[in-house]
Amino acid sequence: MSSNPKFIRNVVLLGHSHSGKTSMIETMLFEAKAITRRGTVEAGNTISDFSEIEQERKGSLFSKLMHVSWKDSKINIIDTPGSDDFVGEILSSMKVADLGIMVLNGAHGVEVGTELIWEYKEKLALPGMFVINQCDHEKCDFDNTLEQARSRFGAKLIPFQYPLNPGRSFNAIIDALRMVMYEYPEDGGKPVKKDIPASEMDKAKAMHNAIVEAAAENDDTLMEHFFESGTLDESELADGLRKGIANQQLFPVFCASATKNMGTGRIMGFINDVCPSPADRPPARLTNGTLKADESGAPVIFIYKTFSEPKIGRVSYFKVYSGKVKTGDELINNTNRVHERLNQIYVSNGKNREQVQELVAGDLGVVVKLKDSHTNNTLSIKGNEIEIEPIPFPEPRIRTAISTENKNDLEKLIKAIHEIQEEDPTLILEQSARLHQNILHGQGQMHLDLLKYRIEKLYGVHMDFIKPRIPYLETINKSADTSYRHKKQTGGAGQFAEVHMRVEPYHEGMSDPAGLTVRQRDVEEMSWGGKLAFFWCIVGGSIDSKFSSAIKKGVMNKMIEGPLTGSYCTNIRVSVFDGKMHPVDSNDMAFQIAGMSAFKEAFHNAAPQIMEPIYDLEILCGDDVMGDVMGDLQTRRAIIMGMDSDGHYQKIKARVPLSEMHNYSSTLRSLTQGRAKFSMKMAEYAAVPPDLQNKLITEYQAHAKDTEE
Repeated sequence: MSSNPKFIRNVVLLGHSHSGKTSMIETMLFEAKAITRRGTVEAGNTISDFSEIEQERKGSLFSKLMHVSWKDSKINIIDTPGSDDFVGEILSSMKVADLGIMVLNGAHGVEVGTELIWEYKEKLALPGMFVINQCDHEKCDFDNTLEQARSRFGAKLIPFQYPLNPGRSFNAIIDALRMVMYEYPEDGGKPVKKDIPASEMDKAKAMHNAIVEAAAENDDTLMEHFFESGTLDESELADGLRKGIANQQLFPVFCASATKNMGTGRIMGFINDVCPSPADRPPARLTNGTLKADESGAPVIFIYKTFSEPKIGRVSYFKVYSGKVKTGDELINNTNRVHERLNQIYVSNGKNREQVQELVAGDLGVVVKLKDSHTNNTLSIKGNEIEIEPIPFPEPRIRTAISTENKNDLEKLIKAIHEIQEEDPTLILEQSARLHQNILHGQGQMHLDLLKYRIEKLYGVHMDFIKPRIPYLETINKSADTSYRHKKQTGGAGQFAEVHMRVEPYHEGMSDPAGLTVRQRDVEEMSWGGKLAFFWCIVGGSIDSKFSSAIKKGVMNKMIEGPLTGSYCTNIRVSVFDGKMHPVDSNDMAFQIAGMSAFKEAFHNAAPQIMEPIYDLEILCGDDVMGDVMGDLQTRRAIIMGMDSDGHYQKIKARVPLSEMHNYSSTLRSLTQGRAKFSMKMAEYAAVPPDLQNKLITEYQAHAKDTEE
C-alpha cells in the first residue's frame, strides 16, 4: 500500500444505468492483474455486483470499493449505481473521490441520469473526465455524443481520443495526446502502437494543439513557454493537465469498449500519470476550517458509507483525511463522543477484503464492528475535535405508508428500518400521529423496493406498501353564529354549560368581529401551519372568564380532528360572545364539551372547505416521450406552469396535488424507459374540488361508522 498521498488515486465511476461502469471496472481490475478472469453483468459474476439482488436485476444498486496497483500508484475505484433512486450511494462515493469518471453510452449519448450526476459533481467541486464507452455498439455515434456532452457541460470538455472505426468493427483509437494510433486484437487487451493514418493527421493535430493550449492555460510559466516554443514537453504537459483537471478547468474525453477490453488500459495509464492525487486537491472542508491531506498530520478519518452484512455486522467504509491510521488505534467519534477501536483495517475489492496494518492520508479503507459510528461521522484522536463537512444528501421525492401482517411484527419492522436508516440517510421514516400511519420517504420506487427486499431477506419481517393518507387541512369560507347547551344529570352534581360562538375565516390584519366587544385576544400559531384566533367577547359575566381556557381547549381538540375528515383545521377566528353557567353544575369539562360541540356545529354552517397540499413538480425528459408524460399529468389534475428546453432535454414544470402522485416514480420510469427524472417541492395548500370534497367526507363518515361498530 502507498505511504504517500501523491501516489494514491481515488476515482469514482459515474453515469446513467447501462452506460457500462461495472464492465469497465471489471476490465480495469483485469488489466491491472487484480483478477485473472473477467466476469460479465449478464452472467452475474462481476467483482463489483456481488449481491444476490444485483445479480438478479443485472445492475448496480450499491456503491462498491475496489483497488488496483498500477505502475507506482494505488488506484481506488468506486462503482456506483446508475439510477438516481440511489443518489445517496452516488453522493457518498463522490464525497471521497478525487476524480469522477463520467461514463457515457456511445449509442445513447448524454442521458438524464448523467445530467443529474453532473449537477451533484459541480456542487461537490469534484474534478472529472469523460469516457465514451460502448464504441463497439452498432449504433455508437462518438461525435454526436461528444457534441451533446459539450453543449450540456461546456467547452471545457476536451477530446483526447476518438475511435477510428466506431461500430461492430471497432478496433482502433486515435490518441491525440500521445499522437499515436492504438490498434487492438479481436479479443482486446494490449494494443499495437501504430502511426496515425495520413487521412486522420490533420484532425489529430488539431486535437493535440487544443490539449496543449488547455494545459498551458493553467500555469503562467507553461503559458510563457508555450508562446516561446509553440509546444510543451511531456512532463510540462502532464503538469499543466493535472492542474487543469484538479481545478476543474479541463475535462478530458476518452473512448473505449469495456466489454471488448479496448481502451481501458490507456485510461488507467492516464489516471496514474496525469490525474490528481489527494495531495493535488484543495484542503478538505471542515464544519469550521479546512484540513490538508498530510501523512504527517494527526489521524482523521471520515465514514462515507455504512452497510450491514450477514454474519459480519456493520461494515464502515472510510477515507483517511489526515495522518496515518493503524490497526489497534483508538479514535473518538466527534459527533457523539464515542470511543472507537480500529481492531482490523482492510482494503477492499468488492466483497473480498484484505487486512492491512495501516493506511495513509488520502487512502480509502474498511473497518468492521464499530460500536456507534455511522455515515457522515468524523473520527480523530483525543483533543482534535474537528468534523469533515457532511455529505449533502437530498430530500426524499416519494412517500408510501407501510404495514405488516400482524401488529407484533410492526415493532420489529420499525427497528429494522431504523437500522437501515443509519446506513442510508436518504431514507426517512415518519411515524405520523397526524395521519395515523408510518410513512416511508425515499428517492424512488426502486429505492423503497430494495429496502423491502433487504428487510424481508435479512430481518425476516414481511412488509407491505399501502397508499399513504394525505395531510389535508380544513377551514371555512364565511362567518357563522351558533349556540350549544351541554346538560347532563347523573345523580348528584351534574354538568351544565352553554356557549354562544361565532366562527370566521381568519387572516392577518382583519378588523374586529362586527357588533362584538373584544375583552381578550389570543392568537395561536398552529404546529401544522396557520392560526387560531380565540377572542373572549362576553360582557356582563354570563360566563365566568375562568372557563375561557376550557372552551378554547374544546375548540382546539376539534381543530386537531376536524369535523369534515378528521384533518387539522386552520386559519379560523372563534369569538365567544354569550352563554350561561350554573353555580353548581358548571365546570371545566362541561365547558370544554360545549366549546367543542359549538365549534363543530358552527364549522358545518360556515361553508367548510377541505384544503389539499399542492406540489411544484419538475420533470426532465426527452422530446420523444414528452407527449406521454404530458398526457399522464393531465390525468393527475396537474396544471402545467411552463415548458423549457434544457440542453437536449425538455423541462416540464407543473403544479399537482399530492394525492395524485402515488406511484408516480414507477409510472414515469415506465413511460420513459427510465430516461427521465423528477423532483417535487411543497408549494401551497389549495381548495379541493367540490366533488372530491364530498367523496372525502363520505369516505370519512363511513370509516368512522365502521370504527364505532
